[in-house]
Amino acid sequence: QVQLVESGGGLVQPGGSLRLSCAASGFTVSTYAMSWYRQTPGKKRELVAGMTSAGGSTNYADSVKGRFTISRDNALNTVYLQMNSLKPEDTAVYYCKAQRIYVYWGQGTQVTVSS
Repeated sequence: QVQLVESGGGLVQPGGSLRLSCAASGFTVSTYAMSWYRQTPGKKRELVAGMTSAGGSTNYADSVKGRFTISRDNALNTVYLQMNSLKPEDTAVYYCKAQRIYVYWGQGTQVTVSS
């Protein structure tokens, strides 16, 4: 059974950092395209960062380039999102997504950037 479990969200001050984790089970993250999305109330879920399966190429939303980094640990079967220089507009629920033939989503983790 495929499962994605996000963790690492919380409350952080502007300029701070958080690292989100997405622990996968039921499949191997290195064989799936993995990505992070975020969503705020009343808005469409938007792509934050993505990583391809084989080559591990990455892409980022313009709003987070240079501040966020997506990575994966194949041994732990986990994908991460390192978020630095956080801004209040980064406040959202962050979701992990896995895609190959099918698409799987985690349950989300809340990130709040506020002083």
